[in-house]
Amino acid sequence: MSQNDRYQSPLSERYASREMQYIFSPDMKFKTWRRLWIALAETERELGLAISEEQIEELKAHAEDINYDVAKAREKEVRHDVMSHVYAYGVQCPKAKGIIHLGATSCYVGDNPDIIIMAEALKLVKKKLVNVLAELASFAEKYKDLPTLAFTHFQPAQPTTVGKRAALWMMELKMDLEDLEYVLGSLRLLGSKGTTGTQASFLELFDGDHEKCRRLDARIAEKMGFAGCYPVSGQTYSRKVDSRVVSVLAGIAQSAHKFSNDIRLLQHLKEVEEPFEKHQIGSSAMAYERNPMRSERMASLADFVMSDMMNPMLVASTQWFERTLDDSANKRLSIPEGFLAVDGILDLYLNVVDGLVVYPKVIEKHLMAELPFMATENIMMDAVKAGGDRQELHERIRQLSMEAGRNVKEKGLDNNLLELIAADPSFGLSLEDLQKAMDPARYVGRAPRQVEEFLAEVIKPVLEENKELLGVKAEINV
Repeated sequence: MSQNDRYQSPLSERYASREMQYIFSPDMKFKTWRRLWIALAETERELGLAISEEQIEELKAHAEDINYDVAKAREKEVRHDVMSHVYAYGVQCPKAKGIIHLGATSCYVGDNPDIIIMAEALKLVKKKLVNVLAELASFAEKYKDLPTLAFTHFQPAQPTTVGKRAALWMMELKMDLEDLEYVLGSLRLLGSKGTTGTQASFLELFDGDHEKCRRLDARIAEKMGFAGCYPVSGQTYSRKVDSRVVSVLAGIAQSAHKFSNDIRLLQHLKEVEEPFEKHQIGSSAMAYERNPMRSERMASLADFVMSDMMNPMLVASTQWFERTLDDSANKRLSIPEGFLAVDGILDLYLNVVDGLVVYPKVIEKHLMAELPFMATENIMMDAVKAGGDRQELHERIRQLSMEAGRNVKEKGLDNNLLELIAADPSFGLSLEDLQKAMDPARYVGRAPRQVEEFLAEVIKPVLEENKELLGVKAEINV
C-alpha cells in the first residue's frame, strides 16, 4: 500500500538514523515488555511463588516473535494496549498465560520500558557526541596556529586562531557530555510498585513479606541491567526524570545551534565553508549560490529540540497525586521526537565538521585589513622606545586611526593606517619598521598553547576513555 496519502514524520523520513528509529520502534517497545514480564515471572518464582520453570521457558521461547495481529485485534475490543499484549502473549504461551503480568499494573510495562529506551537512546547520543568531539579535536589540532580575526559583538577584536575557535565549540559539547553522563548514570527503573506505588498487590502475593517486595524490585533491576529502582514513586516514576533527560537533549541543541551560527557567519565571510557536494544545488534561482543548508538544518532542528523542553516540564508540574494519564500522549511525541531530532543534529554536526573547508588566504586578507588597528599598542611602545612621548603618541595614533577608519568606511579605500603613521615624524618609524610588526602570530596570545593544553588535558582523556565508541561516520539523507 502506498504511504504517500498520509502524514509521514520528517524525523524518520529525512533526519534521524535507522539506529535511533529502532530504539523508539514498536518492536523495541514490545520486546522490552516481554523481557520485563519474563524478569517479573523469574523473580517471583525465585522468591517462592508457584511459577514453574516450564512456564518461564515458554515465555522465553516467545520473547521475540510477537504476534502483532492478535494484539491489534484484541485492542480493538478491549481498548487497552497492555492487556491486549498480555492476551497475545498468553495465546502463544498457554501454560504461562495465568502468570503473565502477575501483581503488576500497566505502568510496569509502561514506565520501565520508557526508562530502558531512554537509556539506550542516551547511549547512542553519547556515541555520536564523542565522535563529534573527536572530529573537532582533529580540526582544532590542524588549525591551532592559524591566526584569524576574532569578534566581539561581531565587530573586529583581537585575533585568535581557527583552532581556538573550534576549542570553544568543543568546550560546550564537553559540558553536554558531562550532563548526559550524569543523567544516564542516575537513571533507575520504576520497578514493580503497583497501582499507587505502595506495592500492596505484591505484599499480598508474598504474604506480607516486606523484604521480598524489596528484593523483587532489586532483582528485576539487576536482570534489566540497572543499578536499582527509584525508592519511592506513585504508580509512575516522577516525570521530572523525563524533564532531566530532555534537558540534556536541549543542551546539545543549544551547543549545536551556536556552532551552526558560527559556520553560517564564517561561510558568509568566505573564510570557512561546510562541505558542498559536486552535484548539490544551492538555490533554484541563483545557480552560483552555495547555501550553508546543513548548518541551517542543524539550527532548525535545534530550535525544535529547545522548544520541546517545555513539554516534560508541563507534564511534570501538572501530575495529580500518584498519577494521571494526561502525560501519555505528550510523552509518545515529545520524548521520541526530541531524541530523533538530536540524532539528526549530531549526524549533521559530524558530517559538517568532517568536511569543513578552510580558506587561509581569505582569513589572512580579513585579518590584515584590521590588524593595523589592533597593533597600535605595540606600535606605540616601539615609538616610545625610539624616544617618543607616550601620551602624545597615544593622541596622535587615535587621530590617525580615526582618519584611516574614515578612509575605509566613507571612501571605500584600504586601511592605510600604517602609511599615515610612517608619514608622521613624531613616531620615528618607517613603513618597513611598521610592517615588521604585522605578524599576526604576535597577537593571538596563548591561543595555540590553549588549544594544545585543552586537547591534552580535557579532550584526549575523554576520547581515550570512550575509544570503543569512535569510528562513526555520519550519512545524511538529504
